[in-house]
Amino acid sequence: MSLEQIAKILLWVGLGILVIGGLLYLAAKLGLTKLPGTIVFRGENVTVYIPLGLMILVSVVGSLILHLLSRR
Repeated sequence: MSLEQIAKILLWVGLGILVIGGLLYLAAKLGLTKLPGTIVFRGENVTVYIPLGLMILVSVVGSLILHLLSRR
């Protein structure tokens, strides 16, 4: 694998992370962090927040986008 191919892969991965981050930021601004299925564990010194509803929503939207992009 050449250095140019590795650079292209890293650029695409970075772009993907940027898009996912933007979508998560937008979801937080729209109030989608309080979807059903959110699990919160609170202890004395720690809080664990597991947004299952948001994870499922992001997975479905991501799958649809990838499906549409791969149909070319």
